[in-house]
Amino acid sequence: MEKFNYAPEIAKLGHVALVTADLERSLWFFKEVIGLEETTVVDGVHYLRAWGDFEHHSLSITAGEESRVDHISWKAKRREDVNNFAILLKEAGVDVEWVDPGVETGQGKAIRFQLPSGHPFEIYFDMDKPEVDKKRRAALKNQTYKAWAKGVSPRRIDHVNIATSMSSKIVTDFLSEKLGFKLREYVKAPDNTQLSAWMSVTNLVHDVAVVGDPRMPSTHEFHHIAYWADNAQDILRAADILSEEGIKFVGPGKHGISQALYLYVEDPGSGMRVELFSNGYLIFEPDWEPIEWTL
Repeated sequence: MEKFNYAPEIAKLGHVALVTADLERSLWFFKEVIGLEETTVVDGVHYLRAWGDFEHHSLSITAGEESRVDHISWKAKRREDVNNFAILLKEAGVDVEWVDPGVETGQGKAIRFQLPSGHPFEIYFDMDKPEVDKKRRAALKNQTYKAWAKGVSPRRIDHVNIATSMSSKIVTDFLSEKLGFKLREYVKAPDNTQLSAWMSVTNLVHDVAVVGDPRMPSTHEFHHIAYWADNAQDILRAADILSEEGIKFVGPGKHGISQALYLYVEDPGSGMRVELFSNGYLIFEPDWEPIEWTL
């Protein structure tokens, strides 16, 4: 086993790559209704980000026969961590695929692999932070685009929620032991098995949630992508905007786990569920004890 001076680390959630069966409808939804900005279009792939996202994209959308998530991507803390993760994963028997710089526009060298559940993950470090044309650029130097230019206008990508028909603990153990995620909150079944869990590598309550349910169609389902809005009023405003467009949604409501205000809506093009998310709390304690919930 190769030894490192320090364990490789993940810094944050980077982006989600979506394949949609109805590209035109998905682009309308994410660009005009949700209000994401398009960075560029290359070879049929549309790269989008929120007004407060600094990297090249937090969502990519491309057309396909069936809607699916191609991969969920995470930014490493250091450039060398990409290679070090590849070494550690291979030593653990995980198949690792290298992705050359530029294969995904704006992104440097990356690795792709699957969780035990089959969920496709990617780890990268280098990513462009392109300048914005003057018409769309914010006056503030510390944000990318003008806020509230269109649609719901969330600030940034926040987290993903994946679902599986297998034991969620198999997935969360992998995330913890191989990728360094910390367990923050979890739901326990009456037989003391873990149902679902919320984990993070940042101070957020969760960068990823894992929902376990044997009724799921497969071991590698995608529950939702979440975008962050600054406050509760933004979520109420989002409900008005969705209502005006005739789009059904669930919420607004408040989670016990994470304490966040939420609203769920589906992209009519792909069926991808999107959570608009605000409030909640942050974790700064290095000795945090995971919070246990029951049904």
